[in-house]
Amino acid sequence: MDPVGIRSILASGELAARKGLGIVAGTQRRHQYAYTELMKRVHDGAIGEIVAGEAYWNGPCVRTYGFYHPRQSGWTDFEYMLRNWYFYAWLSGDHIVEQHVHNLDVVNWAIGAPPVEAVGVGGRQWRVEPEYGNIYDHFGVRYRYANGAVVVSTARQINDTQPLVTEGVIGTRGRASAGQISGANAWRYDGPHPNPYEQEHADLITSIRAGQPLNEARPVAEATLTAIMGRMAAYTGQAVSWEFVLRESELDLTPPEIKEGGYKLGPAPRVPPPASGREELV
Repeated sequence: MDPVGIRSILASGELAARKGLGIVAGTQRRHQYAYTELMKRVHDGAIGEIVAGEAYWNGPCVRTYGFYHPRQSGWTDFEYMLRNWYFYAWLSGDHIVEQHVHNLDVVNWAIGAPPVEAVGVGGRQWRVEPEYGNIYDHFGVRYRYANGAVVVSTARQINDTQPLVTEGVIGTRGRASAGQISGANAWRYDGPHPNPYEQEHADLITSIRAGQPLNEARPVAEATLTAIMGRMAAYTGQAVSWEFVLRESELDLTPPEIKEGGYKLGPAPRVPPPASGREELV
C-alpha cells in the first residue's frame, strides 16, 4: 500500500529466490496467452521502440460487485473497516493500486522497466458518503519512462459512465494491445484462451514440479509501486520520481494507533480523505 510495504515485498522476493521458493501474486495477464504471445513479439521489436502508451481502468463503483458491507450490530469500528477494506487506502492502496495495477503492469512489461516519474490529479467527487471510507473515485496520471516514452493512465469508479478497461503501447513501427498488433508487422492472436486465473496457478505448479519455481515478486512489486507513485502524485500535486518512492520515501499508511496498539477488533481511528493536491510528499 506504500513504499515502506513495497520494500518489504522486494526483500521477501529476494529471500524466496535464495530459498528456491515460488511467488505468484495475481497479475493474471502475465499468464494470459493473448498477452504472453503479444509480449514475445513486442520484445522482439515488432513495433519498434516504444514511444507512448495508455492504460485505463474506468468502470463503476466496486459496491456494484458486492464490496460494501453495511455495519452490523456488534461490529467494532475496526471490524467494520476491515470488512470494507476496499474503501480505505491503508488497506487497499486506493483503487488505482488495488485495481488499475493490472493495466500498469502490462505497460511496464511491454516497456521492460517501471517509469521514472509520475504527475497526476485525482479526487473524490461522486462517492463522497462516509461509507466509502477515504479513497478517491478518479485518477489521471502521466507517467514518463527512461527512454522518453510517455504513458497516459486513467482510473475511474463512477456509475453510469463509459467503461474502458484496456492498455496499449505505441512504437515507431506500430501499435500493440491485448492480442493484436497493427502496423508493419500486423498480427492477431487466434490461439486458445484458457482462463488466466486458473492458468497462473497451473504455471506456478508446473514451475515447482520442474524445480524452477516462478518468482514474480519483483514485477508485481514494481507494478504496485508504479500505481502507488501515481496515487502519491495525485494526493500531493507534486511530480514524484521512481528513485524517491523506491529508496527515500518513508510513507507508511498504517494508522499510528494501529501500529502502536496492534491489530485488535476494537476502536479504529478516523482516516479522512486526502486533500486533493495538498497532501505532504513523505
